Amino acid sequence: MALRPTQKLCETAFMPDAQTRWTVRKLSLVFYPFAMAAVAINLFLLGLMWQAIGLPAISPHLALWCSVPLGIPATWLLGKWVRGLMDEADAPPHLSDK
Repeated sequence: MALRPTQKLCETAFMPDAQTRWTVRKLSLVFYPFAMAAVAINLFLLGLMWQAIGLPAISPHLALWCSVPLGIPATWLLGKWVRGLMDEADAPPHLSDK
């Protein structure tokens, strides 16, 4: 790894290469099954709470089918959040202290 003239050796030890860095898209693909399952559980429980105001309950199958498209934005937000945590963990110690 070659140092740029303005770069210190301690800065390069903490910064990962662009090729080894996980993108938000790759993180989202990995986390999609988990986020979709979380959305399905939340939809099913919301359907159970709807019974208190007289609406019919949502079946588990309907909650699963509805969670397939609704899991996409949830997964994207999860990927952005995890990418931010990974960037914070990779930052030099003096930059991440707040």
